[in-house]
This record gives sequence, structure tokens and C-alpha cells, in this order.
Amino acid sequence: MSGATHALPLRPLGSRLLRRILAVLAILLALVAGYMLWVRDLSLFAVKSVKVEGIPARSTDSAELRRALTAAGREMTTLHVRPEVLRDAAARFPLVDSVRADAGFPGSLTIHVSERHPVALIDGGSVAVANDGVILRGLSTHGLELPTLPIDRVPDRRRLIGTALEQAAVLGAAPKALLPYLDGSSYGSHGVVVELDNGIELRFGGRKQLRRKWQAAAAVLADPQLTALDYVDLTSPRRPSVGGSGHLLAVAP
Repeated sequence: MSGATHALPLRPLGSRLLRRILAVLAILLALVAGYMLWVRDLSLFAVKSVKVEGIPARSTDSAELRRALTAAGREMTTLHVRPEVLRDAAARFPLVDSVRADAGFPGSLTIHVSERHPVALIDGGSVAVANDGVILRGLSTHGLELPTLPIDRVPDRRRLIGTALEQAAVLGAAPKALLPYLDGSSYGSHGVVVELDNGIELRFGGRKQLRRKWQAAAAVLADPQLTALDYVDLTSPRRPSVGGSGHLLAVAP
């Protein structure tokens, strides 16, 4: 009689472990799906109070903007904040550059508004524009001392285009120290030209390397050895050149 025994075949350990991992993943996926499709939109987490911060002080339609953002915020829950809804609500207000929101448990929402800043005036000073060319309808220009663009009529479009947009970009990059001396801008054979209130022209060419060009302009205008000139050519910011002597240099940035 044989003493041999027959062992039962063992299933590979790796196969059982893999099945357990897959089962756990399936449970996790089901939980995530339930959260995405149901839990995060429960009325228990509905936004009940909305606070809006950063509305531009000069805005003539600030109350309407606040109502629009508040209404959009109340459509959400604190577990499901939808930035695209806020962006859509703010899209018709050109003063708004961007919006973001922070949720507070269980039912509060704080909306933060970032505004566009005016850099120039058009239409005889009645309307402002931002550095990205957006026409800031709804902004009070009373008391604003900004350089002017040679645009006598407010365009029907949302933002400036072409050479007017280039001028807005150049003016928007100006350092604060020089802002009080800027009178206006134009576009011609020297590209974008910014005119100072003493008549001196800053010739920028295009809108590339604007930071360097403005730094070069400030350095030239602060040169104590210069007393009078007509223009500063900033086309090559590493080698700015000056010409003329018809305007006294009274800028001290």
C-alpha cells in the first residue's frame, strides 16, 4: 500500500491579491462616482450666504455686478464650486479681470474679484481702457489723470485692436514714477510713440521688451548731463539714443 499523498493545487498568491486590489478599486470608484453625482450637490451643502470682495470702487455698475455674482454663487454648493459659472456671470462686466471663490462649511461662499486697471483715456477722456485693450465701460473717469489715445469715438467692439492695442500695451507697462509725466501716445513711422507733458517723445517701435524699454527711458530721463532733447529712441533698449534739443528735460523719475 502506497504512502504517497496527493496535495490539492494551490492558486497563485499573485492572482488572489490582484482580485482583491481590483475589488477595492471598484468600491473606491463607486464611492467617487456617488460623490460626484450625488453627495456634493446635496442641499445640505447648498450655499446660503455669499460675500463678494474686490468690486472696483469706481465701477458705475457695482450693484449689478454684486447681484450677478451673488446669484451665481447661490446656484452652487460648498462641495461643488463652479468657477465657470462665476466667469460667465462676470463676463459682461469689462472691469472684471478674473474671479475666484473660497467655500466655507457648511454654506458660505466668498467671491474674490480682480479688476482691470485703466491705463489710458479715449473719446476726449470720457472712457478708459486697460493695458489689454479692453474698453472699460462702466468705469467713472472723473478725476483720472491718464494719457490719452488718439481715438475720438468709442469703438463698438469689446477691446481695441491693431495699433491702438499696441499703444495701450505700451502705456500699461509704464513705471509708476513716470506716469505723472505721460501726456498721450500715437503711432507712426517710429511705431508707438509716447509723448511726455514737456513735449519729449519716447519712441518704442513695437511692444516687445517693454520692461527694458521703460527702464532705459527712465535712465535717460534721469541723466543729469542731459538738459534738453526732442526724443528718446528705445527701439534697441540696450542702446537707447537721443536727439534734438528743443524741449527742456524736466522729468525726474
